[in-house]
Amino acid sequence: MKIIVLGAGLVGSLIARDLSVDFDVTVADKNEEALKRIKELAEVGTLQIDFSKENAIKEAVKDFDLVVGAVPGFLGFKMLKQVIEAKKNIVDISFAPEDCIVLDDLAKENNVTAVIDCGVAPGMSNILIGHAAKMLDETQYCEILVGGLPQSRYWPYEYKLVFSPLDTIDEYMRPARMKVNGEIVEKPALSEIELVDFPPIGTLEAFNTDGLRSLLYTLNIPNMKEKTLRYPGHAEKMKMLRETGFFGNEPVEVNGVKVKPIELTAKLLFPMWKLKDGEKDFTIMRVTVKGKKNGEMISYIYDLVDYFDDEMKVTSMARTTGYTCSVVVRILAKGLYDKKGVCPPEYLGMNDRVFEEILKGLREKGVIYNESIVKS
Repeated sequence: MKIIVLGAGLVGSLIARDLSVDFDVTVADKNEEALKRIKELAEVGTLQIDFSKENAIKEAVKDFDLVVGAVPGFLGFKMLKQVIEAKKNIVDISFAPEDCIVLDDLAKENNVTAVIDCGVAPGMSNILIGHAAKMLDETQYCEILVGGLPQSRYWPYEYKLVFSPLDTIDEYMRPARMKVNGEIVEKPALSEIELVDFPPIGTLEAFNTDGLRSLLYTLNIPNMKEKTLRYPGHAEKMKMLRETGFFGNEPVEVNGVKVKPIELTAKLLFPMWKLKDGEKDFTIMRVTVKGKKNGEMISYIYDLVDYFDDEMKVTSMARTTGYTCSVVVRILAKGLYDKKGVCPPEYLGMNDRVFEEILKGLREKGVIYNESIVKS
């Protein structure tokens, strides 16, 4: 099987390395240096293309059997549409801001299986919730707590980037959608800060973010929320920057020069947040699903604590995101999942065989989700 990975970034390159063990893999990207790096790490073909050019993606994927989408979020929707129009199955981690479900009819018309949001969160979080909800007679509540953090803490931010810088800032700006008593409501990002204990890490803070995405519409769960995890104090600093206007896109005049505040902020902040050589991260997630089964209240709790891979020199966030995607690619390649249309990851969780295959595949990579069942 011939697979093309669109995007040679941190996660896309890891997916390509993993899949190259079993498949004929080509990696496409505009960045020549990124393509050179991946060729040094894995036996893959490379294709230098500008994803922003009209129909460039459709042309690039035409000779391949399956596509992996790992482009920046702002290109995600356009990329997905072109892949579907090319009649190619795809597993995507681009996390486009648009609602990709609107492409469902197009995918069905073209006999395409398009698994979207297939990372760690969204992604594995959805898969776990879909599976737990299927086991319950009535699901009443679900909560996702998730974060990627540096193992070593340094003042003033105690934070390092493990995914897109601008996506991080957007997470702090975009209102957080959640479900309360069956209604979708919005609350400010970074709001409702609470402290949560996570052995063996310690105490972290959790705050509202807009990560539920398709879960708001696909599952009948009346109370749902997602919160991001950081070291205590981070949210208050981000709120201060946001409310002062440092994340704004409207230009302001400074000594006769117009500057977008977000561009200045990025110039100053992102170098401080960059994970430097020798620095390591970890990923932590807890997914809780509560409801009734046989008249009894039951909670399914899934915990993940994953660390930087010292042997491969790969971040935990790349591992937990990329391996979820590559495991699902293998499932599609085996023909174990062939539902047509745009498929949010919770659909995969509702298929028992697919769910077990995902857990098995991740365990083999050392990404382990521990399940607890609590009756009350």
